Amino acid sequence: MIRYTLSCADGHRFESWFASAEAFDGLSGAGHLSCAICGSDKVSKALMAPSVKVEPKASNLTAPRSKAELALAEMRRHIEENSEYVGMSFAREARAIHEGDAPERAIHGEARAEEARKLIEDGIPVAPLPFLPKSKAN
Repeated sequence: MIRYTLSCADGHRFESWFASAEAFDGLSGAGHLSCAICGSDKVSKALMAPSVKVEPKASNLTAPRSKAELALAEMRRHIEENSEYVGMSFAREARAIHEGDAPERAIHGEARAEEARKLIEDGIPVAPLPFLPKSKAN
């Protein structure tokens, strides 16, 4: 069985079930379809969203699905629990910590490529993280 959303020449929309796509084509070609609202015989398939069956396991899209995803999730949890997120101030804050102008602590955040390159050139230890900040992830 297949369900189609149909519309008539007058713009009425309604749904109907058919044994198959071929059954719809046969009935339509023979002129055996009519609008459920006004009776017009000028009926065609309307644009419709497909019906997608979601497997129960796939319903939690944020749950790790492999050992690698599990390891990344654990790494993210550990970093977020044990360091301070400083956002786009990362380069400035990392430099201040390195130079002793800010308290020593673990931080994570965001930096433009040029800022990160300059930190590395200046001997300031930084490393890219293999995930986006939560504010930029969906």
